[in-house]
This record gives sequence, C-alpha cells and structure tokens, in this order.
Amino acid sequence: MSRRPAVIAYDIGDNRDRRAALRILREWRLDGQRSVHECLLSQEEAAELFVQLAGVMDPDNDRLLLAWLDRRGQAQARGKGRIGGGHPGLLGLR
Repeated sequence: MSRRPAVIAYDIGDNRDRRAALRILREWRLDGQRSVHECLLSQEEAAELFVQLAGVMDPDNDRLLLAWLDRRGQAQARGKGRIGGGHPGLLGLR
C-alpha cells in the first residue's frame, strides 16, 4: 500500500460538527493546526477518511478539501513560522 502526503482542510460552521471532524482527523494526521492537517494516506485511506468526515459534515454548508502534495515540488513559505514542523522530510524540506 503506497502512501502519499496530503493536506486536508475544512470549513465547518457548526461547532459540534467541527469538533467531531477534528477527532476523526487526529486519528489520521501527522500534524495540523486549526482546520488544516497533514496526512500520509493511500488512495483507499483517503476514501475512508472522506466517508468518515462526510458523516459529520453538512453538505450544503460545509466544505472539505484534500490536496495531494507532489514530493518533487519545491515548498514555498512566507512569514515567521517554522516550516517543516516535526516531519522535515514530508515536504521535501531539510
């Protein structure tokens, strides 16, 4: 099973639903902040995660995004934040 790095972001209006989504993502993520999370997923795991998140989201009002990261690309960053977090190899940063 081949896993690839991905970023999952969501915009969930209801506080209860947002906390439920965060609980689900804590089982899957490598790291995260607020509503953006880094994961290492296979295609099958990504599909399962979407099923789990769909169960706590309102499809008419909430939004969910999964973006696969290309390991060959160069990461870009601005600001004072530390890039690389606890997983310096994930984004190709050293």
